[in-house]
Amino acid sequence: MSQLIKHKENQTNGMFYLEDNNGILSELTYIKKDNNILVIDHTETKKGEEGKGLASKILDHTVNYAKENNFKIDPLCPFAEVKFDENEEYQKLKA
Repeated sequence: MSQLIKHKENQTNGMFYLEDNNGILSELTYIKKDNNILVIDHTETKKGEEGKGLASKILDHTVNYAKENNFKIDPLCPFAEVKFDENEEYQKLKA
């Protein structure tokens, strides 16, 4: 499996994901709001791939993307919300 995190986005939504030859293994989706806010609305990891840190890796990548592109993050998704509560560095970007 390639550990390259891929990114798709349009004017209003985006997605970071990891995939292998059988499809998407883990994904994080977001909505772009006014005032440079990304609302993380969903994370999901394929059954059988949970517990390997894939969603955490994607969330970390998303936080770095937000830093580099001057976004704040609203962690609406329960997984992202918990991770933001656990990580002081993430909290600096919380909208």
